[in-house]
Amino acid sequence: MQNERLVTAAWSVAVLLVFLLTWEYVPALLGVPEFVLPPPSVVVQELGRIWGGERLLWHAGVTALEVVIGFVLGSWLGAMIGYALGVSPRVEAVLSPYLLALQIAPKVAFAPLFVMWLGYTIYPKILVAVLIVFFPVLINVLSAMRAMDADLINLARSFSATRFQVFRMVEFPTTLPPLFSGLRIASTLAVIGVVVGELVGGNMGLGYLLVFFEGQGNTAGVFVVIGALTVIGIVAYYAVVLAERRVLHYLPSVERMGA
Repeated sequence: MQNERLVTAAWSVAVLLVFLLTWEYVPALLGVPEFVLPPPSVVVQELGRIWGGERLLWHAGVTALEVVIGFVLGSWLGAMIGYALGVSPRVEAVLSPYLLALQIAPKVAFAPLFVMWLGYTIYPKILVAVLIVFFPVLINVLSAMRAMDADLINLARSFSATRFQVFRMVEFPTTLPPLFSGLRIASTLAVIGVVVGELVGGNMGLGYLLVFFEGQGNTAGVFVVIGALTVIGIVAYYAVVLAERRVLHYLPSVERMGA
């Protein structure tokens, strides 16, 4: 198993090196100007300049904070409402049309509205992230509740379990794998939501830097920001994977997830 992982890692590194070398030399050979597609060496130089001159780390910290808050709030709301709808079919029937309408509405369109309401603060970005994160978690939890094994529930009731005990001992543990699947998706979508909010009305964060460099025609700077956003998304994703491994350690397949 260890040798297999080393071989896989070596192949991944090889693919990365081939990609970087191709990016470094092929565009120049094809006559593509640097302001259209700057090579990695130029992007790295720009990274050094932005790190000190444009407070890249501070802007990345702001975006990361917004991502964490939006992810936590959106996931919590999605899970709670998903469980509530799954426990009570009547509540689901009443609220489903409104949830469906909110899901169909383009989330990006809410960003300018939130900026108008809350100004150029972190709150509009967090709200957009909450909206985008909410639905994957809700749908995964609700689908798992609908697919619950009725025999397990009947077995618990045969031992005089209360409704809360059925949920705590049967429904909630059974829905944890789908819940974490939704959290994986939500962790990456939270980054998208925050960036959308910052692009629409931001004066800080990586989305703000993205607009700033785009206005300057600084393509290398745009690549630097995209790289920083990618790092934040990867960290958020693997944080969920780590939590999943700790919570669902009893599932053999979890040890291989995210590897």
